[in-house]
Amino acid sequence: MSKVAVLGAGSWGTALALVLADNGHEVRLWARREEQIKEINEHHTNTQYLPNISLPQNVEGFINLEDAVYDVETVLLVVPTKAIRRAVQDLLLALKQPVTVVHASKGIEPGTHKRISEMIEEECQESHLIKDVVVLSGPSHAEEVSLRQPTTVTVSSKKQLVAERAQELFINQHFRVYTNMDLIGVEIGGALKNTIALACGLTNGLGLGDNTKAAIMTRGLAEITRVGVKLGADPLTFAGLSGLGDLIVTCTSIHSRNWRAGQMIGQGKSLEEVLDNMGMVVEGIRTTKAAYELAKKLEVDMPITEALHAVLFDGVMPRDAAEQLMGRVRKHEVEPFQVF
Repeated sequence: MSKVAVLGAGSWGTALALVLADNGHEVRLWARREEQIKEINEHHTNTQYLPNISLPQNVEGFINLEDAVYDVETVLLVVPTKAIRRAVQDLLLALKQPVTVVHASKGIEPGTHKRISEMIEEECQESHLIKDVVVLSGPSHAEEVSLRQPTTVTVSSKKQLVAERAQELFINQHFRVYTNMDLIGVEIGGALKNTIALACGLTNGLGLGDNTKAAIMTRGLAEITRVGVKLGADPLTFAGLSGLGDLIVTCTSIHSRNWRAGQMIGQGKSLEEVLDNMGMVVEGIRTTKAAYELAKKLEVDMPITEALHAVLFDGVMPRDAAEQLMGRVRKHEVEPFQVF
């Protein structure tokens, strides 16, 4: 069995710590708030993020990062996209031995338009302490994973053997893990589905029905695929777990922060009100900005993303944006790369 440090004790980090613990690994769950770590160690709970869930005895909370990563073989990074660079910088200062980093975050960095694995690699390019980077992605609500409900995800890395080692680390009878060597596609699918989930929630807030939801999801998948293929991804990846699978679960569930945030915006709340109300990071908002910029840079058509960007950042009313989308010029549905 392995020693694994999990950096980030939010709902997803805690749920993945539970998966690792179920597999018999020694799990060190790190967070910055002392009272949260005290609760984890004394009561084996993390009630702010996963109420009514008990953590196994082999999950130990750490406030000191050096202690958390001492002698571990793998570091699981589960922090918001905006915190990735700082987390890697802190990790490099704390490490005494080389590790493999598995990240389970989903987003694209505004300005640089880098995927998370690219951000990690950029931060550690002068260091030998991070050997390999793996992404874990797929349709997986933390609330359901923590209840050990059947879940399937994908892991991807530049090296097949590294991906297979990560697969072995996480897979069990409740949490099935596949490998996919399309690192670009897996990360792009996981990131951009949050934007489409925001749009789906927004239409729900407007009182629109299933027809509209189906349209947003289907044409949203086309947008995600366009960007991914332009960046070098395999289009078939987007028909899999980190594409269509993640899109379905995020666009149709009340567990989805992005869907809930979109619904509130559709109901007339401002972006500031929504963020105050959520109390947790809504990755899709930041990713919408990055995706909009990336689409312009790549000269890729992303009308749903553009419409959502106009609502979030340019003051366009949600219903006006929806009407503009429906009034676009006639087009053919199937594009040459869409072989699925």
